[in-house]
Amino acid sequence: MQDFASTHKLNSVSLRYFNACGADPEGELGEMHDPETHIIPLILQVASGRKESIEIYGTDYPTSDGTCIRDYIHVSDLCDAHWLAISKLLSYELQGAHFINLGNGDGFSVKQVIEKAKEVVSVDGKQIKIQESSRRDGDPAILVANSAKAKELLGWSPKYFGLEDMISHAWSWEKSLN
Repeated sequence: MQDFASTHKLNSVSLRYFNACGADPEGELGEMHDPETHIIPLILQVASGRKESIEIYGTDYPTSDGTCIRDYIHVSDLCDAHWLAISKLLSYELQGAHFINLGNGDGFSVKQVIEKAKEVVSVDGKQIKIQESSRRDGDPAILVANSAKAKELLGWSPKYFGLEDMISHAWSWEKSLN
């Protein structure tokens, strides 16, 4: 993309997502694919009875609770970032090739995500069974975005910082599938 920007004056924005999660706050759209690999839908499938347990891969990482830390970003925030990027490109406010991280800039551990999900689903009287396993090869202890460039170039910042909204929106979607 940088070569094309230099030689052909083709402007571009590459948006790099961290862990996309959540669902449409109005409940019209949500995440559903097979096989499911993302932690929040997997946890919520346990709560809804579609899955037996959620597996924690590694509890011996050099983090506060021993589980991996990841940066989660709500799908609605990703939509906003796309809209801003397209608008900036169409108005020629962005020249060249840009690579922009999209995340909250804060990380949550696997155990923190599970605990927040337990709080969200407990309102409906649901439980989440956990199974601990060994680490997966290649999983780094911490992956957190630096989204400063998104704020600087696009004027973007996430609206949904906390796990509660992300998980609550995903839980509403999961319940609609049953």
